[in-house]
Amino acid sequence: MTQAPIGHIHSTENFGTVDGPGIRYVIFVQGCRMRCKFCHNPDTWKMSGGKDYIADELLEMAERYRPYWDEIGGITVSGGEPLLQIPFVTDLFKKAKERGINTCLDTSGQGFSRNPKYLEQFNELMNYTDLVMLDIKLIEPHLHKKLTKLDNESILDMAKYLNEIHQPMWIRHVLLPGWSDKDEYLDALHDFLTPLTNIEKIEVLPYHTMGKFKWDEMGLHYELEGVEPPTADRVKNAKERLHVVDYPTKK
Repeated sequence: MTQAPIGHIHSTENFGTVDGPGIRYVIFVQGCRMRCKFCHNPDTWKMSGGKDYIADELLEMAERYRPYWDEIGGITVSGGEPLLQIPFVTDLFKKAKERGINTCLDTSGQGFSRNPKYLEQFNELMNYTDLVMLDIKLIEPHLHKKLTKLDNESILDMAKYLNEIHQPMWIRHVLLPGWSDKDEYLDALHDFLTPLTNIEKIEVLPYHTMGKFKWDEMGLHYELEGVEPPTADRVKNAKERLHVVDYPTKK
């Protein structure tokens, strides 16, 4: 008998309300190659740490909260970066679908590749994924690398590929003053997203500092010290420039 893939898990959340449709059981995986200056989970960066689970163990835990999900809730795998653990997430989602559970993947898309071997794994995962929430940190490539330590080429290509295979997708965009909130970058992001027909929703996520205490606890230098959250006017401006009202969430 083939051994079930092991997932390296940072933590779980029982009643996630901002991690996809409805109320969700959220599974945060360990491991991420990006080093976003605004990251509120830097403790998920390393693959080590956390706890190991197999899919059935997590699903048994998740189903305790199933009565709260209604028709649109389910499970979301976030991180960290779930695409670093594709075999495990695929096994988890496949078994979730067997139980009739809605599945959502929250990913930065970093590391996506059209290499045939990678696509074989990725497509298998998509077979069991109801929704992908794709984080696009910044459309301008040089600033993206400065902000996250990695480029955005694979991320944008993943968005295009998800459109090609008609995979339902939400776009999430952190509005960071002095970085991603500039009008020219918002307009460029809008221009990039407009041809994509698989987008169900665009979320503008105002930058916040609620995760800064983790940087302090880990002895990390928080480079965005002094940067304030965007004003209500700038959030409104971003939503208008990204035309978020044109993407109503499908119920």
